[in-house]
Amino acid sequence: MTRLQRLGVWTGGAALIAATVIDTLAVIGRNIGVPVVGSIELVQAAVLVSGVFGLIFATAGDDHARVRILTDRHVRGQAFADVFGPLSMALFFAALLTGSVWLAADLWDGHERSELLGVSWRALRLIANLGLAACIVIAVAALFRRTRP
Repeated sequence: MTRLQRLGVWTGGAALIAATVIDTLAVIGRNIGVPVVGSIELVQAAVLVSGVFGLIFATAGDDHARVRILTDRHVRGQAFADVFGPLSMALFFAALLTGSVWLAADLWDGHERSELLGVSWRALRLIANLGLAACIVIAVAALFRRTRP
């Protein structure tokens, strides 16, 4: 595992642990009569960071879910799936990125912030967009690796 991969695993894992800790403290606080204000906003931000790293690692490790009922029975189907899988994944991520960039560009000067704690949606959109762009690069690289003889 490279240093960059380790950093990604630790960052995504720390975000997931942070979300768990925040939510646990919020539940305890609600039950003892001391609510944690803004806990949902913080959990959303932490889950976004964790999810982006999870998506990147799933794409890089070729670990997305697949249905192989047909392709396991036909050699030509396997060859087609080896090309079509990464291509369709890259196109899907590109469509998501297009919509997300469109929203970010439209609302960039809106100074959007969460209601209670003022978490910047601009920063969270930037994280999501960078993650989607990374997934596109990884999927296209996988496509070229598979089509090379």
